[in-house]
Amino acid sequence: MSSVELKNIVKRFGGFTAVEPTSLTIAEGAFVTLLGPSGCGKTTTLRMIAGLLDPTEGEIVIGGRRVNDVPIHRRNLGLVFQNYALFPHKSVAENVAFGLRYRNVPRDEIARRVCEALELVQLPHVADRYPKALSGGQQQRIALARAIVIEPDVLLLDEPLSALDAHLREDMRVELKRIQQRIGVTTVFVTHDQSEALAMSDEIVVMSNGRVEQVGAPADVYNTPASEFVARFLGASNILEGQCLSRGPEGAEMEVPVFGRVRVPAARAPHLGGAGAAKLVIRAEKLLLREAPPTANSPENGLISAPVTIETVDYQGQAARYFLRAGDRQLQAINMIDERPFAAGASVHVTIRPQDCAALPG
Repeated sequence: MSSVELKNIVKRFGGFTAVEPTSLTIAEGAFVTLLGPSGCGKTTTLRMIAGLLDPTEGEIVIGGRRVNDVPIHRRNLGLVFQNYALFPHKSVAENVAFGLRYRNVPRDEIARRVCEALELVQLPHVADRYPKALSGGQQQRIALARAIVIEPDVLLLDEPLSALDAHLREDMRVELKRIQQRIGVTTVFVTHDQSEALAMSDEIVVMSNGRVEQVGAPADVYNTPASEFVARFLGASNILEGQCLSRGPEGAEMEVPVFGRVRVPAARAPHLGGAGAAKLVIRAEKLLLREAPPTANSPENGLISAPVTIETVDYQGQAARYFLRAGDRQLQAINMIDERPFAAGASVHVTIRPQDCAALPG
């Protein structure tokens, strides 16, 4: 069953089109992330689902009901924003209970549901405190408790973790996903953070300049990008312009700089047409650095190797990011560190597996 359906929605502000015609179906109970850079239209799309903005064109359907003309307070949605929007003069329990009191829920049931919501976010002991006495992570959990206590049909989250420090952010994304899975609520999450989208989502909607670039499971979007924008925005990628020499049911034969002939499996080249200009996408972590080339640079061992020089080393603790020079080309590789990283200026070999590559039209 679909929980949320967008049917060719468009949003214009005067002569500016913030969201191009967009259609999207979100399954019941799914965790879907709208991912993209600032100004791509993701928050505008979320605000249209919420009823905070009216679409210029198209229809929004929630639970099988068209809601274009339904005000926000009648859509039964849970909302969590970046700034949490807690009432500073109300206690935690009063903040969480606000939506229930607005709906005229009996007092006894309010007390029970507030208690359950605070237990769910693991903060039952702060009911009598005020927001100013809570940490940022605790405030974020209270905002989440207030959103879910009303038992919403859809939970809308607009960059809810962006105000937290990096370590707490990682903890909270795990916690948020745990809560979502436990209550089974359909969730639409907005972020510009790739790691959040990959870690939390059942499905990712990548947006750019008001358009949807790609929709798919995290692994599919990451490993088989539909466009150069997706390849560059989601992770660190090397993109080599070359030629598709032939395309068959088993894959595409490509000729690219640095690595020469590469046969890309069909599953990793669904967006590629026939012969002609093409691009090879290789994720940075798929480039393996070695002091010496593999014993045989042949199709039998499935490895393709090329000599490179390390220009810069970006030490990251367990891993290092290397900027490499191969003739007039610069590549980047991210490798785990066994003992110590390779040094800048070292001559090494970079090795790839064709099955780790993806192909795009040129």
